[in-house]
Formats: sequence, structure tokens, C-alpha cells
Amino acid sequence: MRNIVLSFAGAALAACATDQQVLQSKQQMAIDAATRRGQFEMNCPNVTATVLSDEMTQPALQGPVVAGVPRALYTIGVAGCNQRKTFAVICPEGGTGCFAADPRAPQ
Repeated sequence: MRNIVLSFAGAALAACATDQQVLQSKQQMAIDAATRRGQFEMNCPNVTATVLSDEMTQPALQGPVVAGVPRALYTIGVAGCNQRKTFAVICPEGGTGCFAADPRAPQ
């Protein structure tokens, strides 16, 4: 019985990733999302994306009944065809995709 409990505890601890691990694991998805948006908005098939910053953000709503999802937030610069744009890329924790937005767009 003790071995079963220890196995479950070990699995639970292994499933808990640090913020840095989450950021690292989602970084390529974020770069891909910014690249695709940059190619479309700049009408430029050959762009280069650079991660300018990354951080984990907590949801605005947290409580016993309603809780949001923590998100990885990247600021990514995209350059190509003599143009440059900056995108805020949001990747929800536990999600399988990312969303690239213009950080200057009104919310």
C-alpha cells in the first residue's frame, strides 16, 4: 500500500511544472503563432520572429466558484520585408494553442 501511495505522490510532483518549464514548453508554439500572424499582416512570407520577453500571468478572476486559467504571455517581435511588428502571444496553461494579438489594440 505504501508503494502505491508513493507512486501517486511521485506522479503528482512530476506533473507540477515550474513557470520556467511551462514557458519553455510553449515557446515554439508562441513563435509559430506570431510568425503566421506577421506573415499575414505584413504580407511577407519570409519573416523572422524573436522572443522579446516571457512571463506567466495569473487570471483576473480567482475564487472558490469562478477561476480563470493561468497563461504564458510572450512579447514577440516579427521582422521581414522591411517591416517590423510586435505581438503579444497568449498560451493558456493546459491548452494546445496560442493566440497572437497586437499589444497596442484596444481591449
